[in-house]
Amino acid sequence: MPTYVYQREDGTTFELSQRITAAPLAECPTTHQKVHRVISGGTGFILKGTGFYKTDYVSNGENKAADDEAASTETKDTKKEDKAVVTDDG
Repeated sequence: MPTYVYQREDGTTFELSQRITAAPLAECPTTHQKVHRVISGGTGFILKGTGFYKTDYVSNGENKAADDEAASTETKDTKKEDKAVVTDDG
């Protein structure tokens, strides 16, 4: 349930969790003053947890960068193997 901010007639505010479908309050449940709902900025979109973005929703650009890095690592390993195979028969 979302949390709404209400402002009393005297200027003080309080928060209340309500269903989205619930009607806005007309009066404060504790002081019985008239209230109106304050429009707040909200929190935005927050992702929590580790690995959510990296494992589930990587964009094409991210995949390409990961593939390029893997390819460059393989090339370096191949060069090391080539150097190890070189022998001097002379």
